[in-house]
Amino acid sequence: MEKVYKVGIIGFGFMGRVRAYAYQNLKFFYQPAPLPVRLFGLCDSNRALLDRAAADFGFELVTTDFRELIEHPEIDIINICSPNLFHREQILAAIAAGKHIYCDKPLVCSAEEAAEIEAALAGYQGIGQMAFNYRFFPATLRARELVDQGFLGQPIAFRVAYYHSGSVDPKKPMGWKQDRSFGGGVLYDMASHSIDMTCHLLGEYDRVLGSSLILYPSRPDSSGRPVEVQVEDHVVVTARMKKGGLGVVEGSKVATGSQDELKFEIYGTGGALRWNSIDPNFLDVFDQADPDVPLGGDLGFKRVAAVSRYPAPFSGFPGPKFTVGWLMGHVQSLAAFLAAVRDRKPIEPSLAYGVYNIRVLEAVRRSEREERWVEV
Repeated sequence: MEKVYKVGIIGFGFMGRVRAYAYQNLKFFYQPAPLPVRLFGLCDSNRALLDRAAADFGFELVTTDFRELIEHPEIDIINICSPNLFHREQILAAIAAGKHIYCDKPLVCSAEEAAEIEAALAGYQGIGQMAFNYRFFPATLRARELVDQGFLGQPIAFRVAYYHSGSVDPKKPMGWKQDRSFGGGVLYDMASHSIDMTCHLLGEYDRVLGSSLILYPSRPDSSGRPVEVQVEDHVVVTARMKKGGLGVVEGSKVATGSQDELKFEIYGTGGALRWNSIDPNFLDVFDQADPDVPLGGDLGFKRVAAVSRYPAPFSGFPGPKFTVGWLMGHVQSLAAFLAAVRDRKPIEPSLAYGVYNIRVLEAVRRSEREERWVEV
């Protein structure tokens, strides 16, 4: 009988539910799924939530102690969906237990913690992946293919931004993502994705120059009491890349009017690419080799209808022409992880790459603190 891999999820807030959704829906999009899996264990600090989740999702083991999941002999895969502050201890424990690890961004909260993870990974035999889900839309997969084929030529300029407007309202109570003690701040939250997408499409960073702002000096806490805001709402990074290109990388939770938008514009000597996650079905492609005569010829940006055209072994459900949704990036990312577990092959973005992502984020913080360019 084929082994069924049992999954333990740590944290069942928003992202924990996204993971449960992805696991339970893999069978619709992959026939068979990359790996037989079953939701088995769940850890969260909220006991009432655990009881509801056990009934709704069929978890056999629920606990408020993450070690009980990690040390359980039947659990093969640990999904870390907890607040940033807790990642370090949970990752190190899962590595020591030899579990496969699927971890939300950011990996940890500092360069020092990242160094600890890097050292522990030296003897790690499992498969570990970061959940940078925006890499796994058909349009962004196609963008990476074009980059790998040399379509852009020499990169010249770029802008990659992750915009959100969730913190524009000064009356909105602070959550843990706005709490420095929990590893909060928009740099580690939204900008970790835009930092990643830039690296994914343009390679490693050479140096960065960062600046940020706090929109309001204080906000109400959960009880309505005003508290000082210590972490940034908006960050702007000027970046030079090792392979060439000078551009801007941004993250914001105070971009008024934005919904939830990761977008990029990349310009090279051979062509250009544009994409926005709020309009995820199309990749805009400009080919410099297209003729401009007669009367403009074929020159101009073209909308590539990536839509839901995932590569095999995707089942095609519900069909390639149906609009792709935000959750599908998570399903495809998880499918890639499970295929790597099945084949015992390295996967990107790996936990080691997560270490690199932290180093870029910390270089941005250092740059702002010292008011100078910092090499990565």
